[in-house]
Amino acid sequence: MYYSNGNYEAFARPVKPEGVENKHAYLIGSGLASLAAAAFLIRDGQMNGSQITILEERDIAGGALDGIYDDGKGFIIRGGREMENHFECLWDLFRSIPSLEEENASVLDEFYWLNKRDPNYSLQRAIVNQGQDAHTDGKFTLSQTASEEIIKLFFTPEEKLADLTIEDVFTDEFFESNFWLYWCTMFAFEPWHSAMEMRRYITRFIHHIGGLPDFSALKFTKYNQYESLVLPLKNYLESHGVSIQYNTTVTNVLFDISNDKKVAKQIEYTINASKHAINLTEDDLVFITNGSNVESADEGDHHTPAKLNVELGGSWNLWKNIAMQDSDFGHPEVFCGNIKQSSWESATLTTLDDRIPPYIQKICKRDPFSGKVVTGGIVSVKDSNWLMSFTLNRQPHFKAQPKDQLVVWIYGLYCDVPGNYVKKALQDCTGEEITQEFLYHIGVPVDQIDEMAKNSARCIPCMMPFVTSYFMPRKPGDRPLVVPKNCVNAAFIGNFAETPRDTVFTTEYSVRTAMEAVYTLLDIDRGVPEVFASAYDVRVLLDSTEKMMDGAKLSDLKLSFLKKALLNKGVHKIEDTVIYDLIKEYKLL
Repeated sequence: MYYSNGNYEAFARPVKPEGVENKHAYLIGSGLASLAAAAFLIRDGQMNGSQITILEERDIAGGALDGIYDDGKGFIIRGGREMENHFECLWDLFRSIPSLEEENASVLDEFYWLNKRDPNYSLQRAIVNQGQDAHTDGKFTLSQTASEEIIKLFFTPEEKLADLTIEDVFTDEFFESNFWLYWCTMFAFEPWHSAMEMRRYITRFIHHIGGLPDFSALKFTKYNQYESLVLPLKNYLESHGVSIQYNTTVTNVLFDISNDKKVAKQIEYTINASKHAINLTEDDLVFITNGSNVESADEGDHHTPAKLNVELGGSWNLWKNIAMQDSDFGHPEVFCGNIKQSSWESATLTTLDDRIPPYIQKICKRDPFSGKVVTGGIVSVKDSNWLMSFTLNRQPHFKAQPKDQLVVWIYGLYCDVPGNYVKKALQDCTGEEITQEFLYHIGVPVDQIDEMAKNSARCIPCMMPFVTSYFMPRKPGDRPLVVPKNCVNAAFIGNFAETPRDTVFTTEYSVRTAMEAVYTLLDIDRGVPEVFASAYDVRVLLDSTEKMMDGAKLSDLKLSFLKKALLNKGVHKIEDTVIYDLIKEYKLL
């Protein structure tokens, strides 16, 4: 496997791998990584779909890309994914998956046309004081000290950040900035999370710094991501004969390990407590989704809180059993060993009448029933004790959603502190109580909140104990390589596998690890698109610097007399060069 860029081989069809007709593939889990790996096996590996089996613990495919209607509760979305132009592997996949919405078009075509017609951006990023504009006004409010701390993190090698947290590398001035408000609520980072992972995010998305305050960098699907991404991909696989075996819990993959070879020899699994096994040869490929950020999630209802489950669940136990066999298979306890720091709660609120929508419209400054962008991303409640944020994607968010209803996704980063209106911790609240807190923060008069929460909405809370386990402080080796050293027929895929430079908690990371796994094990002669290299583009670096300085000039920096003199001398020396022209173009002089 190797990386490529440019379009020379971006659309090339690789030669059929030698001996692929004699191989079988088993994929553990049916999240995006697994579904993508199956698609790459078919499209680029030219494997017959009937030779591919997906083993899934639940009774539905899609993993964390969900969106369902529960007849007893209502519409439910545990979360959503933000996407952008430079998800190179994701778009490489979906250019080949037929759309279920547009005739003679791919999912990529559908997505591209939609976001061209209806570009995403927010008109109000944050609120305060019961629905009032927080007037972040697109400013980052970074002090010079905080800016220097970001620059220092950007240039620090990953190995120097092993096991460090974000609060280890930033001071209070940084956490008081609008930059941190935008950052932590958009990506769900918390101060005790990994500095190494935050550095990856900064370098990976440096080209979108300017779009951070208003979400103009983001793009979204037409419906929830189960209907817009999972269903067409699942339909493609099934049309090629791929088998998905539901209600199947894989408990272990046994390896034969010697000094120069690691060979997966058996898959152990259970169906209804009955034990089974699949014996493997070196021609049988195994793709392992190790760990899950939605494992052990629990849903409450309008009258019942969601429970915080502490049981690890199938995906974590599987990884632990595999990791016991060899240190190259990673260290799952790093990610699943501190539920207090890896959990938070989301909720899906559905409006039932016309009383709540006007308050939403006042905040998003758009008609939420227009079928177009509504909030354009999350709206964060700056003075919320729970650090509540909420979003409305294009409505309807479900194909079956009545035209007079809105579906709102809500989440809180801090689940163990009392709310501002509801004097209970988020994790102890029913859907009705979460609705009360939401109505309070969007400006509903206090004397109307309780009755409106009872009759004008239904809300389904969802507690996810491992939702930000991706971000736990780590060191190199804690996540296994996509294909560990000397591994002959097995690979790890998804957000707990390790690939350089890219960022977890994204659809791109799932698809990239899947692509790298398939291309490595089948020795496919076509490059995997490299991670977009914006961190190495001087234009991007200058533009992001100007944006983070809120339009200030280099001459406005608070420098000692000597440093300011040296800066002025340096500027004078480059006046007749393209470097000077670039700095002027990006408004730093």
